[in-house]
Amino acid sequence: MSKRKSSRLESEASGRNVLIVDDEVDILELLELTLLRMGLEVERAENLASATKLLQTRHYDLCLTDMRLPDGDGLDLVKYINSHCEDLPVAVITAHGSAENAVAALKAGAFDYIAKPVSLEQLRTLVKSALSLAQPAEDKTGESRLLGASEAMSQVRQLIEKLSRSEAPVYISGESGTGKELAARLIHEKSARRSGPFVPVNCGAIPENLMESEFFGYKKGAFTGAEQDRDGFFQAANGGTLFLDEVADLPLLMQVKLLRAIQEKKVRKVGSTQEENADARIISATHQNLAKGVENGKFRQDLYYRLNVIELKMPSLRDMRDDIPLIAQAVLAQLAKQHGAPAAELDDDALQALLQYDFPGNVRELENVLERSLALSSGPKIVRDDLQLTPQQPAERVSVPDGKWPLQDYLDRIEKDAILEALGKTRFNRTAAAKLLGITFRSLRYRMERLGID
Repeated sequence: MSKRKSSRLESEASGRNVLIVDDEVDILELLELTLLRMGLEVERAENLASATKLLQTRHYDLCLTDMRLPDGDGLDLVKYINSHCEDLPVAVITAHGSAENAVAALKAGAFDYIAKPVSLEQLRTLVKSALSLAQPAEDKTGESRLLGASEAMSQVRQLIEKLSRSEAPVYISGESGTGKELAARLIHEKSARRSGPFVPVNCGAIPENLMESEFFGYKKGAFTGAEQDRDGFFQAANGGTLFLDEVADLPLLMQVKLLRAIQEKKVRKVGSTQEENADARIISATHQNLAKGVENGKFRQDLYYRLNVIELKMPSLRDMRDDIPLIAQAVLAQLAKQHGAPAAELDDDALQALLQYDFPGNVRELENVLERSLALSSGPKIVRDDLQLTPQQPAERVSVPDGKWPLQDYLDRIEKDAILEALGKTRFNRTAAAKLLGITFRSLRYRMERLGID
């Protein structure tokens, strides 16, 4: 164990200390030299016992550990740090191609991983991201928009805080309209990548023949119409976060290519022979059940394994009914600000109607209902009739076989759910939703008006 300082770098040193744990001398030398050149102070430990002893007596800003140690496992050190040094980010060095070890490390609480042979460019990027965690994040508006005082929403916010201190891939599940993209943005805004770009991608809206070029970019002349080099989503998200919404809609061939890009942290542009580093954190989401997609062969198990390192489940609005008044008030205040008018209020009867409604479209549907109500309201307050909520069958009627009657009500519920799902998948682009449903735009508009969907 030794501690080295370079006189040339002493004046540039930030006072940040890094602990590197490895029993291979060549790796230790490479890591130490790279970190010293970044102006950091470095200490070595060659086994688990030495590393644990140092962690008990000294403060570090980052720990880099090999997965295999002479007297234990790198995962044991990750677990020890998460239990005893909660604010210390730890990154794991894994064997080349060992995706299982990388995922296991992230699940155990590692900040990130880097594969052997160690890429110095990836190492520097990892170190900068880890050290920036100590800097306070700016207060963004995203948190104020993720409203709710219910236990379900409190748990979501607590997990977001935890996820923001990691580079692990996150899978956000939940119904359409529950705020999955909002949660992804909040994770990004609180993370070490907050100064980088947040790039949202709706996987279901990209034509299959354009997917590879859209994700990875292309070189000039790669195909007809490729008149110049162009970056893809991975390059656009470099240093930031790539949010893959409706990831279940990816075709199987693209799933294979995405898996390699995530595992190797490299991409190859269409028409290029060279790979380039892809430094983007992956957050994915879908309203579908990915596990069932794996079972029926529509989604690759290995990609599911890589994306679903940590799951964040967004609660439906009906599971947090007590939050409806708070969310409704915030939405009305935002609409008033947009229109430059005083905030409208709901009368007691209207508020009771909202509390009793199941909101299959969740918060997004609540926003649309309130915006429509403002347009229809003629008094000082929004009343029940202004809401134009579709009458719902009592829960006990729906739960038994007779819930299919009256037939028209049953068919209306199915039709409304299908339209809301299509609108959710296309971000309320009605033309795209009509195409997805296999009907004309005019037919969709008529059905939305008949069912009270704005």
